[in-house]
Amino acid sequence: MGLFSRKTDAETAGTPDAVATADLANLTGEYTIDPTHSEIGFSVRHAMVTTVRGQFTEYEGSLKLDGTKPANSSAELKIKVVSIDTNQAQRDEHLRTGDFFDAATYPEITFRSSSAEQVDADTYRMHGDLTIKDTTKPVSIDFTFNGSATDPYGNLRVGFEGSTTVNRGDWGLTYNAALEGGGVLISDKVKLTFDVSAIKAA
Repeated sequence: MGLFSRKTDAETAGTPDAVATADLANLTGEYTIDPTHSEIGFSVRHAMVTTVRGQFTEYEGSLKLDGTKPANSSAELKIKVVSIDTNQAQRDEHLRTGDFFDAATYPEITFRSSSAEQVDADTYRMHGDLTIKDTTKPVSIDFTFNGSATDPYGNLRVGFEGSTTVNRGDWGLTYNAALEGGGVLISDKVKLTFDVSAIKAA
C-alpha cells in the first residue's frame, strides 16, 4: 500500500485534498479488495523462542463502506487455504494436511462481518464470524483507516490496516509437540494481520 497516499500525508501538507480524504461520507460505496496491493498475514511463536510469520497469497473479498453511518459497513473475505506461504515449503505442506487446515477437505477460510462500529476518528471495529475447517467462531478486528487516493488508472482506493489475536484451538487446530526442556512447539495464540487496499466499484 506504499504506492498510495495516506491521510496523514495530505493533512500534514495542508492541501485541500486533506479535507476530501478525511470526509468518509464521500467514500461510501462498494469496494473490491485488490490482492496485488494487500496482504493477509499471521504470526505465531515457535519453540517458545522465535516467531514464524506467513501469509495467504490467494483470496478475494469485498467491502461495503458507509461513511455517514459506519455501523452499516460490512465485509466479506474468502481465503484459499492451499495458498499458505511461510517461506518454507515443507512446513507449508504440513500446514495443508489434516494436522492443521486439511486443505483438501476444507479449501477455504471465510470471514463474514456481522456488525461494525467506529472507535475513534481513524479506528473501526469489525465484528464477524471466522470459519476455519468446520468451525465458526466470532472475532473482532480493529482497523485503522489509512486514507484514500485515486491511482494512476483512475481507480478510487481506500486503505485499512487491522489485526486481532485468536486461539487456534478454538477452531480445532490443536496439533502440537512437547519440548524436551518444557513448553510446546507451537503457541496457541496466533496474530492475524490485514493490510488492505480496496477499489471502489464504478
